[in-house]
Amino acid sequence: MKFTSLRSIAVQFAAAMSLSLAFAGTATADDHAEAAKDTGTVLITGANRGIGLEFARQYAAAGWTVIGTARKPDQATELAALDVEIVQLDVTDQSSIDAMSESLEGRSIDVLVNNAGIFPRVGQIEKVDIDDYTQTLLVNTLGPVRITQALLPQLRAGDSKKIVNITSQLASIELNTGGNFYGYRESKAALNMFTKTLALELGPEGFICITLHPGWVRTDMGGANATLSPEESVTGMRKVIDNMTADDNGVYRGFHGDIVPW
Repeated sequence: MKFTSLRSIAVQFAAAMSLSLAFAGTATADDHAEAAKDTGTVLITGANRGIGLEFARQYAAAGWTVIGTARKPDQATELAALDVEIVQLDVTDQSSIDAMSESLEGRSIDVLVNNAGIFPRVGQIEKVDIDDYTQTLLVNTLGPVRITQALLPQLRAGDSKKIVNITSQLASIELNTGGNFYGYRESKAALNMFTKTLALELGPEGFICITLHPGWVRTDMGGANATLSPEESVTGMRKVIDNMTADDNGVYRGFHGDIVPW
């Protein structure tokens, strides 16, 4: 891909993410921890780096029981330094998912954060590699479906019954005015639809299921030019999660708490 094409993709990505910044609050992680009233058990997929690691760090600091998953636990050194339980998990491997679920049998989970994901950067249909496209769907869409299905007994046993699927503003059909990001957009848009359907099914049981846009975050996926630190993004998202009520079931929100158009 030519440099001009890469620059065009980067500009469009920045434009999409910048919309959320207008609503970003000024709360700090310490402010949020002080305001949090309840604790429980949270399971975070992809907790070994980036946004997932920051979720684990903040929840652990707030006194939660944190279960963080990683494909290669022996390499999750930053996660291991926290007061968390690490479970091996490959969201594309059903045997790995089954083993995780079995290891947690009889336990309750209050909040599930389906965070694990990948971000291919493909801007032209001619450049789409079908194998890579399929892998993106397996991780970003089918991964949360499989994890949610496997952990339903534990979630039903929890008090909060919150399922949080980390999506992206790039999944918004209404806001897609620039194209690009083949595979990633579709995988997250499908995740949004799954979440809405799940919310309608599980809502009567007291579940609250949402999709949450983290903003443009400085991680391996977001890149060094992103406008938010992981701490800023997760602090905002945790506030949204803590304040979720039945009225939020099936909604699509940003880290600032505002509704994102489908």
